[in-house]
Amino acid sequence: MKMTLMLGSGAVAVALLLASGVNAATGILTDKKGMTLYTYDKDTGGMSSCYQDCAKNWPPYIAKTTSAVNKDWTMVKRKDGKMQWAYDGKPLYYYVGDKKKGDVAGDGKGGVWHVVQE
Repeated sequence: MKMTLMLGSGAVAVALLLASGVNAATGILTDKKGMTLYTYDKDTGGMSSCYQDCAKNWPPYIAKTTSAVNKDWTMVKRKDGKMQWAYDGKPLYYYVGDKKKGDVAGDGKGGVWHVVQE
């Protein structure tokens, strides 16, 4: 992921640094703790379609702020009003089966869940 910090955009830069990372060995997008992030093929129009039972297994990557980060990192509003991180317009999720950083047990699940490659 290309991260460019610009003067005068400190809050935005901090939000980006807190939101993401890339596993240097694999190029897979992660959260700040190194946990793998996924996209869901059934999400359309930049909106999440993963709720209830789906969200129990695929928790959304909830944002702590309402500021958009850059052209690649944005946020989408969920039905409950919470903001969810999105990358390249696609909402991001964790997989409940990933227990430690670097795990990618959710990749390819059901043919519709995918790690995000940088």
